[in-house]
Amino acid sequence: MTERRLPRLRRLFPRLGATWLTALLMVTVSLVLGPRRAAAVEVSISCGAVGQELAQCREGAQAWAKRTGHTVRVVSTPNSASERLALYQQLLAGGSTAIDVYQIDVVWPGILARNLVDLSPFVGDAPAEHFPAIIRNNTVDGRLVALPFYTDAGVLFYRADLLKKYGLPVPQTWDEMTDAAQRIQQAERKAGDSGMWGYVFQGRAYEGLTVNALEWMDSRGGAIVGPEGSVSVDSPAARDALSLASKWVGTIAPPGVLNYAEEEARGLFQSGHAVFMRNWPYAWALAQGADSPVRGKVGVAALPSGDPKKGPARHSGVLGGWNLAVSRHSRHIPEAVDLALYLTSAAEQKRRAVAAAYNPTRPALYKDEQVLAANPFFGTLYPSFESAVARPSRVTGRKYNRVSSAVANAVHGVLSGRNSAEPALADLAHELRGMSRHGW
Repeated sequence: MTERRLPRLRRLFPRLGATWLTALLMVTVSLVLGPRRAAAVEVSISCGAVGQELAQCREGAQAWAKRTGHTVRVVSTPNSASERLALYQQLLAGGSTAIDVYQIDVVWPGILARNLVDLSPFVGDAPAEHFPAIIRNNTVDGRLVALPFYTDAGVLFYRADLLKKYGLPVPQTWDEMTDAAQRIQQAERKAGDSGMWGYVFQGRAYEGLTVNALEWMDSRGGAIVGPEGSVSVDSPAARDALSLASKWVGTIAPPGVLNYAEEEARGLFQSGHAVFMRNWPYAWALAQGADSPVRGKVGVAALPSGDPKKGPARHSGVLGGWNLAVSRHSRHIPEAVDLALYLTSAAEQKRRAVAAAYNPTRPALYKDEQVLAANPFFGTLYPSFESAVARPSRVTGRKYNRVSSAVANAVHGVLSGRNSAEPALADLAHELRGMSRHGW
């Protein structure tokens, strides 16, 4: 074939010698017949929309698309974790190919594992670079079903300027926080800020309320379900926690807190109308934004503990965070895995930490100067991230969603005044024991 085409090339390039003509022909043939780049595909990824989450996810995904030549379709999902899980379960159970990469909560691997790809053969040594506890959490029956995207622990945001104004320290216990919130709220209202509240948190009946309730209980030595699966929610620690929390609503917390998720709480705090807020660390970057009314006025600390005079007490933040998993129904599994690896890489996690205060799942990044410069509290709260209390999702397995829903509804009933702590917790314990009667 080469010899037949040489005369034609001599006519097109009369000044080239035979050697050069032959080389030119071989290059042409290799371009036509040689290995070709795999065809570009479209990969879809679900992203959260809390705070800067959607924008950061889109930016990272577009960077991967530019690097690989593929395209990415970013799918926005509900802010409510409970609603998002329901959507995921519906899509995965139906074998939908609409989403290739799922952003999943830290408590969902056991619930969704059957429909997720085992990533172990694809990721090499990458898991060793993340917090071991998260890798263990994401490993179900020996299958690594998700890669750590970012981690979290609940923290206390406070108005540093107001604490200084009234000569108050950062509260160390829930009782101290309650007293400080009430004192500053009353003083600021007298000074003309009629919309000032003392404390905001996630009070809607959803996963976020389960998280808050567990933090209140664990800070006093209580639990929802013990590590061995025993139901332990009906305890003096839990009753004390809910009794105090029920007094917040309408006094230091607005009545509307009963319908607050993360963003509603952040909105009130960031507008300058709350002294304290329980939230995830992502709210730091937004509170420090150029257009934030509280820029330069906010501090972050570990959540308060229970009263050490009453029994066991510790600063407790629930382990949070999100992971990236690949659907086994995906038509583009290799590309989807590559996207997940890129978005969970050290470089991308560093970018997200600096730009939007998302906590890396890689311990090495907590020593990075640029990360610490952007998020000074990362170093102070690192022990909180490392030793955060886990929700009982591993021990309750596929029933965790039912457990969480029962907890959130019971706690919401107490906060709203429909029930008191003691009977509500007794009924909740009975309900949870019924769920575990034949094993979790």
